Amino acid sequence: MFLELIAAVFAAAAAAGVVMLLNRLTGKRLPGWLMPAAAGVTMILFAIRMEYTWYERTVADFPESVVITETNESSALWRPWTYFVPLTDRFVALDPAAVQTNDAVPHQRIAELLFFGRWKAPEAVPMVIDCATRLGAPMLDTVTFDETGAVKEAQWAPIPEGDLTFATVCKEARP
Repeated sequence: MFLELIAAVFAAAAAAGVVMLLNRLTGKRLPGWLMPAAAGVTMILFAIRMEYTWYERTVADFPESVVITETNESSALWRPWTYFVPLTDRFVALDPAAVQTNDAVPHQRIAELLFFGRWKAPEAVPMVIDCATRLGAPMLDTVTFDETGAVKEAQWAPIPEGDLTFATVCKEARP
């Protein structure tokens, strides 16, 4: 965030410098308000560009094996342009290579979901997914395992049809 602020200030200074140079080349015929206006508009456009490219810049740093299972696009009143082109401000990622399985309970898989949000620190949440019953549960402190390694005492919730997380985690374990 701090580096983006510094970059925005430098972009604004560059825009002001271009207007100052144009003003000198035209014999100081440009209006006095043009230089600060150019700096302000440049900062706003730079901030908008950084907001819109955040998702692509973040995902570009991932290994090829990581799958984006969900994205969230938003629009806001204070950003009216987002009503025309919604802004991706959150997403969930999953590395299928890191999914844990147990041969004794092949239908239950543990995956670490990575939650990313603009202006928020990434959060890793381990989830257990039961591929046979299409249920999922976060791996809370209350989750225990029985003698076979099956998860018990989890807060199970149904997983909707078409969920990419379920499809990715349970790729080979279809009932």
